[in-house]
Amino acid sequence: MRYLFYILIIFAFFGCSTDKSSNVGINPLPNFDAMWDYQHPDSTEVIFTEMLKGMKGSAESSYDAEYHAELLTQIARTQGLQGKFIQAHATLDSVKNMLGENMKTAQIRYLLERGRVFNTSGEWEISKPLFLKAYEFGVENGLDIYTLDAAHMMGIVEPPDKQLEWSLKALKIAEETSDTNCKGWLGSLYNNIGWTYHDLKEFDQALSYFQKGYEWRTEIGDENGARIAKWTIGRCLRSLKQNEEALKIQKEIQAVIEEKKIPDDGYVFEELAELYLLNGNMELAKKNFTLAYEELSKDRWIVKNQPDRLRRLKKLGDK
Repeated sequence: MRYLFYILIIFAFFGCSTDKSSNVGINPLPNFDAMWDYQHPDSTEVIFTEMLKGMKGSAESSYDAEYHAELLTQIARTQGLQGKFIQAHATLDSVKNMLGENMKTAQIRYLLERGRVFNTSGEWEISKPLFLKAYEFGVENGLDIYTLDAAHMMGIVEPPDKQLEWSLKALKIAEETSDTNCKGWLGSLYNNIGWTYHDLKEFDQALSYFQKGYEWRTEIGDENGARIAKWTIGRCLRSLKQNEEALKIQKEIQAVIEEKKIPDDGYVFEELAELYLLNGNMELAKKNFTLAYEELSKDRWIVKNQPDRLRRLKKLGDK
Protein backbone atom coordinates (compact mmCIF):
# COMPACT_ATOMS: atom_id res chain seq x y z
CA MET A 1 0.00 0.00 0.00
CA ARG A 2 1.29 3.45 -0.80
CA TYR A 3 2.15 5.88 1.95
CA LEU A 4 0.67 8.97 0.40
CA PHE A 5 2.74 11.40 2.43
CA TYR A 6 5.76 10.11 0.63
CA ILE A 7 4.37 10.29 -2.89
CA LEU A 8 6.13 13.42 -4.01
CA ILE A 9 3.81 13.57 -7.00
CA ILE A 10 1.27 15.51 -4.98
CA PHE A 11 2.66 18.90 -5.91
CA ALA A 12 6.40 18.62 -6.46
CA PHE A 13 6.35 18.07 -10.19
CA PHE A 14 3.92 20.92 -10.71
CA GLY A 15 6.49 23.29 -9.26
CA CYS A 16 8.61 23.01 -12.41
CA SER A 17 8.12 26.40 -13.97
CA THR A 18 8.44 27.24 -17.62
CA ASP A 19 9.76 30.54 -18.87
CA LYS A 20 6.75 32.74 -19.37
CA SER A 21 8.57 36.06 -19.44
CA SER A 22 8.10 37.96 -22.67
CA ASN A 23 9.73 41.00 -24.18
CA VAL A 24 6.51 42.17 -25.79
CA GLY A 25 6.30 45.92 -25.28
CA ILE A 26 8.57 47.71 -22.82
CA ASN A 27 8.06 45.58 -19.69
CA PRO A 28 8.46 41.80 -19.70
CA LEU A 29 5.42 39.80 -18.68
CA PRO A 30 5.85 38.01 -15.34
CA ASN A 31 6.37 34.26 -15.11
CA PHE A 32 3.09 33.21 -13.52
CA ASP A 33 4.12 29.53 -13.41
CA ALA A 34 6.81 30.47 -10.88
CA MET A 35 4.14 32.11 -8.70
CA TRP A 36 2.13 28.93 -8.18
CA ASP A 37 1.49 27.74 -4.62
CA TYR A 38 -0.30 24.43 -5.10
CA GLN A 39 -0.97 24.04 -1.40
CA HIS A 40 -2.87 27.34 -1.43
CA PRO A 41 -4.83 27.58 -4.69
CA ASP A 42 -7.11 30.24 -3.20
CA SER A 43 -4.29 32.75 -2.69
CA THR A 44 -2.80 31.78 -6.06
CA GLU A 45 -6.12 32.57 -7.72
CA VAL A 46 -6.05 36.03 -6.17
CA ILE A 47 -2.53 36.66 -7.49
CA PHE A 48 -3.38 35.44 -10.99
CA THR A 49 -6.63 37.42 -11.08
CA GLU A 50 -4.75 40.60 -10.16
CA MET A 51 -2.29 39.87 -12.96
CA LEU A 52 -5.22 39.45 -15.34
CA LYS A 53 -6.65 42.82 -14.30
CA GLY A 54 -3.26 44.37 -14.94
CA MET A 55 -3.18 42.87 -18.43
CA LYS A 56 -6.60 44.26 -19.26
CA GLY A 57 -5.46 47.71 -18.22
CA SER A 58 -2.19 47.59 -20.14
CA ALA A 59 -1.45 49.30 -23.43
CA GLU A 60 -2.64 47.52 -26.55
CA SER A 61 0.93 47.33 -27.85
CA SER A 62 1.98 45.18 -24.88
CA TYR A 63 -0.97 42.76 -25.09
CA ASP A 64 -0.06 39.10 -25.65
CA ALA A 65 -3.13 36.98 -26.49
CA GLU A 66 -1.48 33.61 -25.92
CA TYR A 67 -0.07 34.70 -22.58
CA HIS A 68 -3.57 35.86 -21.64
CA ALA A 69 -5.05 32.49 -22.60
CA GLU A 70 -2.39 30.55 -20.69
CA LEU A 71 -2.90 32.65 -17.58
CA LEU A 72 -6.62 31.92 -17.74
CA THR A 73 -5.94 28.18 -17.89
CA GLN A 74 -4.04 28.49 -14.63
CA ILE A 75 -6.81 30.52 -13.03
CA ALA A 76 -9.14 27.67 -14.00
CA ARG A 77 -6.72 25.26 -12.35
CA THR A 78 -6.79 27.20 -9.09
CA GLN A 79 -10.57 27.10 -9.22
CA GLY A 80 -10.66 23.36 -9.87
CA LEU A 81 -8.34 22.66 -6.94
CA GLN A 82 -10.75 24.59 -4.74
CA GLY A 83 -13.71 22.53 -5.96
CA LYS A 84 -15.17 25.49 -7.89
CA PHE A 85 -15.83 23.31 -10.92
CA ILE A 86 -18.59 25.33 -12.60
CA GLN A 87 -16.46 28.47 -12.37
CA ALA A 88 -13.40 26.60 -13.66
CA HIS A 89 -15.27 25.32 -16.70
CA ALA A 90 -16.60 28.82 -17.38
CA THR A 91 -13.05 30.18 -17.29
CA LEU A 92 -11.94 27.48 -19.70
CA ASP A 93 -14.88 28.26 -22.00
CA SER A 94 -13.48 31.78 -22.32
CA VAL A 95 -10.06 30.31 -23.15
CA LYS A 96 -11.57 28.10 -25.84
CA ASN A 97 -13.10 31.16 -27.51
CA MET A 98 -9.70 32.89 -27.55
CA LEU A 99 -7.57 30.11 -28.99
CA GLY A 100 -5.95 30.74 -32.34
CA GLU A 101 -4.34 28.15 -34.60
CA ASN A 102 -0.83 29.34 -33.78
CA MET A 103 -1.36 29.26 -29.99
CA LYS A 104 0.20 25.83 -29.57
CA THR A 105 1.14 26.14 -25.90
CA ALA A 106 -2.19 27.69 -24.95
CA GLN A 107 -4.01 24.89 -26.79
CA ILE A 108 -2.26 22.09 -24.94
CA ARG A 109 -2.63 23.86 -21.59
CA TYR A 110 -6.34 24.28 -22.28
CA LEU A 111 -6.67 20.52 -22.91
CA LEU A 112 -4.71 19.66 -19.77
CA GLU A 113 -6.67 21.96 -17.49
CA ARG A 114 -10.06 21.01 -18.93
CA GLY A 115 -9.12 17.38 -18.32
CA ARG A 116 -7.89 18.14 -14.80
CA VAL A 117 -11.13 19.87 -13.84
CA PHE A 118 -13.15 16.89 -15.03
CA ASN A 119 -10.84 14.47 -13.25
CA THR A 120 -10.84 16.41 -9.98
CA SER A 121 -14.64 16.58 -10.04
CA GLY A 122 -14.82 12.78 -10.39
CA GLU A 123 -15.57 12.66 -14.12
CA TRP A 124 -12.34 10.90 -15.03
CA GLU A 125 -13.87 9.13 -18.04
CA ILE A 126 -14.46 12.52 -19.67
CA SER A 127 -10.95 13.68 -18.77
CA LYS A 128 -9.19 10.71 -20.36
CA PRO A 129 -9.66 11.65 -24.07
CA LEU A 130 -8.61 15.22 -23.24
CA PHE A 131 -5.35 14.05 -21.71
CA LEU A 132 -4.74 11.67 -24.59
CA LYS A 133 -5.36 14.46 -27.10
CA ALA A 134 -2.97 16.70 -25.13
CA TYR A 135 -0.30 13.99 -25.21
CA GLU A 136 -0.64 13.45 -28.97
CA PHE A 137 -0.70 17.22 -29.61
CA GLY A 138 2.41 17.67 -27.49
CA VAL A 139 4.31 14.92 -29.33
CA GLU A 140 3.30 16.41 -32.69
CA ASN A 141 4.42 19.92 -31.73
CA GLY A 142 7.50 19.14 -29.63
CA LEU A 143 6.04 20.54 -26.40
CA ASP A 144 7.93 18.19 -24.11
CA ILE A 145 7.08 19.69 -20.70
CA TYR A 146 3.34 19.52 -21.43
CA THR A 147 3.58 16.15 -23.20
CA LEU A 148 5.18 14.81 -20.04
CA ASP A 149 2.39 16.33 -17.95
CA ALA A 150 -0.21 14.70 -20.20
CA ALA A 151 1.50 11.30 -19.94
CA HIS A 152 1.49 11.65 -16.17
CA MET A 153 -2.23 12.48 -16.15
CA MET A 154 -2.95 9.51 -18.41
CA GLY A 155 -1.21 7.39 -15.81
CA ILE A 156 -3.64 8.69 -13.21
CA VAL A 157 -6.86 8.09 -15.15
CA GLU A 158 -5.92 4.77 -16.76
CA PRO A 159 -6.58 1.48 -14.94
CA PRO A 160 -3.70 0.08 -12.85
CA ASP A 161 -2.47 -2.29 -15.57
CA LYS A 162 -1.73 0.70 -17.86
CA GLN A 163 -0.45 3.20 -15.30
CA LEU A 164 3.11 1.94 -15.41
CA GLU A 165 3.25 2.23 -19.20
CA TRP A 166 2.33 5.92 -19.04
CA SER A 167 4.66 6.67 -16.15
CA LEU A 168 7.54 5.13 -18.09
CA LYS A 169 6.63 7.24 -21.13
CA ALA A 170 6.76 10.33 -18.94
CA LEU A 171 10.10 9.26 -17.50
CA LYS A 172 11.55 8.70 -20.98
CA ILE A 173 10.67 12.27 -21.92
CA ALA A 174 12.16 13.66 -18.72
CA GLU A 175 15.40 11.73 -19.11
CA GLU A 176 15.92 12.32 -22.83
CA THR A 177 14.58 15.82 -23.54
CA SER A 178 16.77 18.88 -23.94
CA ASP A 179 14.11 20.93 -22.15
CA THR A 180 15.63 21.52 -18.72
CA ASN A 181 12.18 22.32 -17.29
CA CYS A 182 11.33 18.62 -17.58
CA LYS A 183 14.20 17.57 -15.32
CA GLY A 184 12.30 18.76 -12.27
CA TRP A 185 9.89 15.86 -12.75
CA LEU A 186 12.54 13.16 -12.35
CA GLY A 187 12.34 12.77 -8.58
CA SER A 188 8.56 12.43 -8.56
CA LEU A 189 8.57 10.02 -11.49
CA TYR A 190 11.23 7.78 -9.92
CA ASN A 191 9.20 7.80 -6.72
CA ASN A 192 5.86 7.04 -8.35
CA ILE A 193 7.23 4.30 -10.62
CA GLY A 194 8.91 2.79 -7.59
CA TRP A 195 5.59 2.68 -5.73
CA THR A 196 3.85 1.18 -8.76
CA TYR A 197 6.37 -1.66 -8.83
CA HIS A 198 6.03 -1.99 -5.07
CA ASP A 199 2.25 -2.33 -5.40
CA LEU A 200 2.89 -5.05 -7.99
CA LYS A 201 5.19 -6.76 -5.43
CA GLU A 202 8.13 -6.39 -7.80
CA PHE A 203 10.27 -5.17 -4.94
CA ASP A 204 13.69 -5.36 -6.63
CA GLN A 205 12.46 -3.12 -9.43
CA ALA A 206 10.84 -0.81 -6.91
CA LEU A 207 14.09 -0.51 -4.97
CA SER A 208 16.07 0.45 -8.08
CA TYR A 209 13.71 3.38 -8.77
CA PHE A 210 13.63 4.49 -5.14
CA GLN A 211 17.44 4.54 -5.20
CA LYS A 212 17.43 6.59 -8.41
CA GLY A 213 15.08 9.05 -6.75
CA TYR A 214 17.33 9.33 -3.71
CA GLU A 215 20.42 9.86 -5.85
CA TRP A 216 18.68 12.52 -7.95
CA ARG A 217 17.40 14.49 -4.96
CA THR A 218 20.79 14.28 -3.26
CA GLU A 219 22.46 15.52 -6.44
CA ILE A 220 20.25 18.61 -6.66
CA GLY A 221 20.63 19.37 -2.96
CA ASP A 222 17.01 18.72 -1.97
CA GLU A 223 17.53 17.66 1.64
CA ASN A 224 13.87 17.19 2.50
CA GLY A 225 13.15 15.26 -0.69
CA ALA A 226 16.28 13.14 -0.22
CA ARG A 227 15.21 12.26 3.32
CA ILE A 228 11.80 11.16 2.07
CA ALA A 229 13.36 9.20 -0.80
CA LYS A 230 15.68 7.49 1.68
CA TRP A 231 12.59 6.52 3.69
CA THR A 232 11.16 4.78 0.61
CA ILE A 233 14.36 2.76 0.26
CA GLY A 234 14.04 1.63 3.87
CA ARG A 235 10.38 0.79 3.39
CA CYS A 236 11.16 -1.29 0.31
CA LEU A 237 13.96 -3.12 2.12
CA ARG A 238 11.39 -4.22 4.71
CA SER A 239 9.30 -5.65 1.88
CA LEU A 240 12.43 -7.47 0.70
CA LYS A 241 12.81 -8.81 4.28
CA GLN A 242 16.14 -7.04 4.68
CA ASN A 243 14.99 -5.84 8.07
CA GLU A 244 18.33 -4.99 9.67
CA GLU A 245 19.34 -2.73 6.80
CA ALA A 246 15.85 -1.20 6.77
CA LEU A 247 16.07 -0.48 10.50
CA LYS A 248 19.51 1.09 10.08
CA ILE A 249 18.13 3.48 7.46
CA GLN A 250 15.09 4.50 9.51
CA LYS A 251 17.25 5.11 12.59
CA GLU A 252 19.56 7.29 10.50
CA ILE A 253 16.58 9.32 9.29
CA GLN A 254 15.26 9.73 12.84
CA ALA A 255 18.69 10.86 14.03
CA VAL A 256 18.78 13.59 11.36
CA ILE A 257 15.24 14.70 12.31
CA GLU A 258 16.29 15.05 15.95
CA GLU A 259 19.64 16.68 15.19
CA LYS A 260 18.18 19.30 12.86
CA LYS A 261 15.03 19.79 14.95
CA ILE A 262 12.79 18.83 12.05
CA PRO A 263 9.12 18.26 13.04
CA ASP A 264 8.34 14.71 14.13
CA ASP A 265 7.51 12.35 11.28
CA GLY A 266 4.79 9.81 11.95
CA TYR A 267 5.79 7.71 8.96
CA VAL A 268 9.30 7.23 10.33
CA PHE A 269 7.88 6.30 13.74
CA GLU A 270 5.56 3.81 12.04
CA GLU A 271 8.37 2.15 10.12
CA LEU A 272 10.55 1.95 13.23
CA ALA A 273 7.64 0.37 15.09
CA GLU A 274 7.04 -2.24 12.39
CA LEU A 275 10.73 -3.14 12.28
CA TYR A 276 11.06 -3.38 16.06
CA LEU A 277 7.95 -5.57 16.07
CA LEU A 278 9.54 -7.88 13.51
CA ASN A 279 12.74 -8.27 15.53
CA GLY A 280 10.84 -8.84 18.77
CA ASN A 281 11.69 -5.60 20.56
CA MET A 282 8.20 -5.04 21.95
CA GLU A 283 9.12 -2.12 24.20
CA LEU A 284 10.48 0.01 21.37
CA ALA A 285 7.74 -1.21 19.04
CA LYS A 286 5.03 0.01 21.42
CA LYS A 287 6.78 3.31 21.99
CA ASN A 288 7.03 4.01 18.27
CA PHE A 289 3.50 2.81 17.49
CA THR A 290 2.29 5.33 20.08
CA LEU A 291 4.35 8.12 18.54
CA ALA A 292 3.19 7.13 15.05
CA TYR A 293 -0.43 7.26 16.13
CA GLU A 294 0.02 10.67 17.75
CA GLU A 295 1.42 12.13 14.54
CA LEU A 296 -0.58 10.31 11.85
CA SER A 297 -3.91 10.89 13.62
CA LYS A 298 -3.36 14.59 12.79
CA ASP A 299 -3.39 13.76 9.06
CA ARG A 300 -6.91 14.43 7.80
CA TRP A 301 -6.45 12.24 4.73
CA ILE A 302 -5.45 9.23 6.81
CA VAL A 303 -8.25 9.88 9.32
CA LYS A 304 -10.77 9.90 6.48
CA ASN A 305 -9.38 7.15 4.25
CA GLN A 306 -7.40 4.80 6.51
CA PRO A 307 -9.16 4.54 9.87
CA ASP A 308 -8.18 0.87 10.21
CA ARG A 309 -4.54 1.82 9.96
CA LEU A 310 -4.92 4.33 12.79
CA ARG A 311 -6.81 1.84 14.94
CA ARG A 312 -4.01 -0.67 14.50
CA LEU A 313 -1.38 1.89 15.47
CA LYS A 314 -3.35 2.84 18.56
CA LYS A 315 -3.92 -0.77 19.57
CA LEU A 316 -0.28 -1.79 19.17
CA GLY A 317 0.85 1.32 21.01
CA ASP A 318 -1.38 0.73 24.04
CA LYS A 319 0.48 -0.46 27.11
